Order: sequence, then C-alpha cells, then structure tokens
Amino acid sequence: MSEETQHTEAPVVGGGAAPTERAGHVRRAERAPHFDVAVVGAGPAGLAAAAAASDRGVRVAVIDAAEQPGGQYWRHRSEAFGAPEGGEFHHGWKQYLGLRGRFDAGVAAGRITFFSATSVWMARTLTPAGVFALELAPSHGGGQSAVPSIRATSLVLATGGYDRQLPVPGWQLPGVMAAGGIQAFVKQNGMLPGSRFVIAGTGPFLLPVAANIIQAGGSVAAVLESASLMGWLPRAHRAAGVPAKGVEGAGYVATFLRHRIPYRIRTVITEILGTDRVTGVRTARVRATGETIAGSEREITGVDGVGLGWGFTPQLELPVQLGVSTRVDVDGSLVGIVDENGLSSVAGLYLAGEITGVGGAPLSVLEGEIAGRSAAASALGGQSSITGAERRALARNRGFAEAMHLAHPVPAGWADRLTPETTVCRCEEVSYGELGQAHDELAADDLRTEKGLTRAGMGWCQGRVCGFAVSCLSAGAGGVGGEAIPAVEAAAQSLGQSAKRPVAQPLPLSALRDLQD
Repeated sequence: MSEETQHTEAPVVGGGAAPTERAGHVRRAERAPHFDVAVVGAGPAGLAAAAAASDRGVRVAVIDAAEQPGGQYWRHRSEAFGAPEGGEFHHGWKQYLGLRGRFDAGVAAGRITFFSATSVWMARTLTPAGVFALELAPSHGGGQSAVPSIRATSLVLATGGYDRQLPVPGWQLPGVMAAGGIQAFVKQNGMLPGSRFVIAGTGPFLLPVAANIIQAGGSVAAVLESASLMGWLPRAHRAAGVPAKGVEGAGYVATFLRHRIPYRIRTVITEILGTDRVTGVRTARVRATGETIAGSEREITGVDGVGLGWGFTPQLELPVQLGVSTRVDVDGSLVGIVDENGLSSVAGLYLAGEITGVGGAPLSVLEGEIAGRSAAASALGGQSSITGAERRALARNRGFAEAMHLAHPVPAGWADRLTPETTVCRCEEVSYGELGQAHDELAADDLRTEKGLTRAGMGWCQGRVCGFAVSCLSAGAGGVGGEAIPAVEAAAQSLGQSAKRPVAQPLPLSALRDLQD
C-alpha cells in the first residue's frame, strides 16, 4: 500500500469533478485501456454476453466482484485453492460449463480480459467521444485497482439481483439469513451455517434452498409459502411452455417427500424466537387479505437457522447512474426498459438478466447471448437482430416469469404483523415505530424523506436489505386488506430513489483527483 493510500483513504459515496492536474501527473484517462465491449457481471447473463461478444472477435472486458465467474447462481468452491466442484448443488451446471469453456477460450485467445474481485464505483458516458468510462476499485477492502479505469465503446450491464426482504419481529437475531444467503454459503463452502432450518417467504426459489440444505446434511423443519398456489391455475399454460421448470419442480417434490419436509401454504412467520440467537419461530396461516386466521398459530422450536425470501430485487445502481429509463414490473420491482436486442434508452448501453425483470437463469443466459452479440455488432459499427426461435424463447420464459410473480406476490398484511419495536433497518437499527412516526408526524411519504429523518437505509448496505420495505411503508402499503406494494406511481418514485443510492466503496482520495471531467 502506498503512503498516499495509507494516509488519504476515505469512503467515497458519489462522483465529482476532478481537481486541477498536478505537474507531472498522468491523467487516469490517458492510461485507461480501451475495449470494444465491457460487461459488468459474470453471472449467467454476463457470462453469456461476454462469450457471445468474444465469439465475434471483439476485445471484451468483464468486471465482477467475485474471484471467479459464475455469479450468485453458479457460485462454487474456490478454484484458486483447487477445491473439487462437481456441480451437485447446482441446476444447469452443464450449461455453466459450456459458457465457462467459451469464456476461458476467449481469455486464452486474448479477446477477454477478466477483472475479478473488482467493483465499478462510477460509470459515465464521455462526450463527445460517446464511449463509456468505468472507474474500478477492489471489491474487498480499500486501495486502488491495478487498472483503475477502463473505456468501452459498448457496455453490457448484467449486475443481477439480490433477495428481497420483508421485516419480521426478531429477524435481527443471529441465525436469520436471506434464503439466497444460505444457498450461497452452501455452494461456496459445501457446508451449512446451522443444522435445522425454517425457510419462509414466497416463490419457487424456497424449494432449491431447502433441497440444498438436505444435500449438505442439514434438516428442514418446514418450508412456509405465503401464497395459496391457486394463482397458478389460470396461468398453467405459461408453466407448460417451459417444461424444464416442471421437471425441476418434480425433483423438489420427490426430495420433500423422501425427507418428509412439511410444505405449508398460506403460512407466514409472525415472530422469530430467541435472545442471543434463533431458537424457533411462531407461525400462522393467513387469508388472502393478510389477516392471520385465529387458532392457526403454532411454534416450531429447536431451530438454529431461518431463511427468508420474498423474490428478488434487481441491482440497478449502475443503470440508474447512467440514466436508463425504468418501469415497475408486475412483482413491484423497478427494472430497466430494453428492446428485443437488450438495448436500453442510452445509446450503446445494453441490459441483460434480472435487471430487465427477474426471470431466472435460463432467461438471463438467453438475454445475455442476445445483448453480447448486439453490443459487439454495435461496437463494430453494425447491427444485430434476434432470430425467430430466440424471440419465441424470450416470450415463453418471460411469460413464465410473469406467471410466477403473479402467483407468488408479496403478501398483503405483512406490515400489520410488525410491532413498534420491530427493527426494519438492521444496519442503523431503525424501528417500525420510528418510521411510522416520521410518516405520520413529519410527512415522510417516500424513501428519501424517511432516510433523511430516521437514517433508514444509510448503513453499509445502503438500503439493499430494507429499501423495498421502507419504500412500501413510506407509501402506506402493506396493510390488511390493502395493497402489499405501493401504487405504480408511488413505487416508481420511491424505488427510483432507492436505486440512486451511492455505491459505497472505500477509495484513496487520489481516485477522485485522477478523474477526468
């Protein structure tokens, strides 16, 4: 670490104009390598985009916060330490190996440069050049990247998403994790962060999490699904259009039957029990309007782990930073607007995967292939178009995703199960009562106002965990008999504010000094 870094490192939470250049100082832009296509994210969409662009002979930069490709979906054992990986905790592992083979071939041929363990802390469009500038930093710890900045003619953002969370009394206890966090722990380490779990929330994703726990040697006391599953009946044709999902679901059913895992529909956790760690949960059945059904309450004890998941939230910081047009999807998430080639409202900027709408890995791979191919064509001054088969596959997968969101909505009434003492923002320890007071007495009707008055969303995660819930609560949603999420207009405004959060990254101050206006 340089002396300058040791003494001037500071957390950066936004951009700014560069200071006057010092004598003899080389501007960052003058040493920034230029690529035809840059891809941010090396999950299913990013891997596919990088492979597709490389296959067309262009120079590709791939930036990912992890040490190795795969993203969250294909997170696996450490390759650097030679840990064996047979794909036993994964679906679509053969597809990953195929994409990884193309990716590695591109690296070997010098067409792909992989910036691993690297974050993009600022993205800009440089005018009049019309190229993208990406400022890079180590994804873990402070300091400066060996290559602190790159330029690209075309840009593909495939930043994925993360588990959407709703607060529950007691969810701040050790042992409570996002459902995806439990799965990631298993995939990364081949072991569990506990022994006996309750998995709760909504959506098909709860099933593979429970199955992975069983594979890793743990036990599942129950899987609690808040929906009734009747929402699939009018949309059965959407599921039939993607038969692989049915085969995957049948495998989970077999696992549940073999290991006698209780699967309870229309059931939620009303409280997580314990003092210094999780010891159990209280549950209740709920009506469609959100009220708990009297007499349905029960306790599950002897539990040391709870996984919560209510769908996924697209990671939109970089798209919003670059001015991409957005909309509210059917699941209440803010997503980027793209055409059939993945092109956003910003020239040369393509989006792929969950940030265009949460739809699962197969859809992400398809969108990545199309976006990567189109970005490469654009960088070379040409155009690319999708095939009829691709268009039909997109329609089938997006139709299934829409059916899934409508059949597994965020449940009404979740806010009425909170107490004034329930922690909503775990980073800043802001309670439901404090949020309500700011809303009722200080007109905090959106996330930004709540953030300014209560500090909700000002912690290290910058609202990634609590942002959705705070947005709903500030807009008055979540109550019994009411909407589980805000009306579209209110949601777009509040969620847009959440997506504009800074990318918190410890940087040396020289990173700001070196920026070119």
